[in-house]
Amino acid sequence: MIIYNVTVKVDSSIAKEWLQWMQEIHIPEVIATGYFNNYKILHLLEIDEAEGPTYAIQYEAENLDDYNKYISECATLLRQKTFDKWGGKFVAFRTLMEVVH
Repeated sequence: MIIYNVTVKVDSSIAKEWLQWMQEIHIPEVIATGYFNNYKILHLLEIDEAEGPTYAIQYEAENLDDYNKYISECATLLRQKTFDKWGGKFVAFRTLMEVVH
């Protein structure tokens, strides 16, 4: 199994609305692509939240092919929709992990 992790630092001014949007709109759009079969939203603890909270959204793909198809076919559009909605009020970085046990 492959975990596509998106860690996002969200500006305090949009944090509540952003989280609701993620749960109701963005994540369902990502799942609807058919390349991921599950997800988790995690709130990072023990970090400085003076500027806002940090979340990790973890999407589970069955294999690397599904992830690669998502990146090549869907990611650009969905990332642009996020930027169009929230502009520079968040910072995101992405990591890819493989479950070994």
